[in-house]
Amino acid sequence: MMLNVSIVLYHPDWAGEVIPLVEELLRIVYVHTIYLVDNSETEADKETLQLLSNDRVRYVFTGENVGYGRGHNIALRESIYDGIKYHLVLNSDILLKAEDIDSLCAFMETQPLVGQLMPRVVYPNGEIQYLCKLLPTPLDVFGRRFLPKRWTAKHNARYELRATGYDKPMNVPYLSGCFMLLRTEAALKARLFDERYFMYPEDIDMTRTIHRDRLTLYYPAVTIVHNHKKGSYHSMRLLWIHIVNMCRYFNKWGWFYDKERTAFNRQILNELGIE
Repeated sequence: MMLNVSIVLYHPDWAGEVIPLVEELLRIVYVHTIYLVDNSETEADKETLQLLSNDRVRYVFTGENVGYGRGHNIALRESIYDGIKYHLVLNSDILLKAEDIDSLCAFMETQPLVGQLMPRVVYPNGEIQYLCKLLPTPLDVFGRRFLPKRWTAKHNARYELRATGYDKPMNVPYLSGCFMLLRTEAALKARLFDERYFMYPEDIDMTRTIHRDRLTLYYPAVTIVHNHKKGSYHSMRLLWIHIVNMCRYFNKWGWFYDKERTAFNRQILNELGIE
C-alpha cells in the first residue's frame, strides 16, 4: 500500500503550518511522495526549501495561481502514472497525527467500495465543522450568504445534516475538500478535478462524481483539526471568486433542475431518517 499527498499553497505559513504538517506526514512509512504545489507569485526561499529537503517531498512552483483543483491535479496525475493506490488531498491548515492516517488507510483497505473518505473535522477549540452536506441548490449556496440567519437556520441545518449528530459513518454526496482521502482509481474514473473551477466547488464536483458508483464516506472514528479561516467571508475578492465559480458549477449541473442532485439528496435523507 502506497499513499501520495498533495497540498496546494498560496502565500503559505511555512513555519507555522506547512513544515510541521510535512514533518508529521513523513512519519508515515508508506507515504511515497508529498507534493507541495506552490501557486504563489514568488518561489519559497532557500532556507525554507532546505528545511523541506527530503527524497519524499517534491516542491512544485507553478509561477502563477493556477487554482486549487488544477494544482492538485498536477500531483494526482503523478499518483496515477506511478500506480499509487491512495491519494490524500489536504489543506495546509490541517492538524493531524500520523496515526490518524494509519487508521483511515487501514479502514480503506478493508472497504474496497469506498472511493473517498473524510474523518470528523473540528476547529482548534474542539467545535465540530459541519462538512457533510447535501448537493447544493442555489438557495443553499446563496441564501446562507446573503439572507438573514434567522430565515435560513432551519434550512441550513438540514443542508448540513446536523440532525445526525455527526457521530456515525455516512455515505454523503458532498464532502469537504480540506481533507479528501481518495482511492486513486476512483479519482481517475471521475476524471480528476474539473479545472474550470478556480476554487471552491471542485470538491462538490469530485465527490458527487465518485458517489455515482463508490461510497463517499464520512468516518467519525478519526478526528482531525482544521484551522478554517472562511476566507470568502472576510474578503470581497474571495467572495466574488466563490460566486463566479458556484455559477459555473450550476451552469454545469443545473440550477433548478438537477435530476442526480434530487436522487442523491433523497437517498441520503431517507437513509438518515431526516424529513
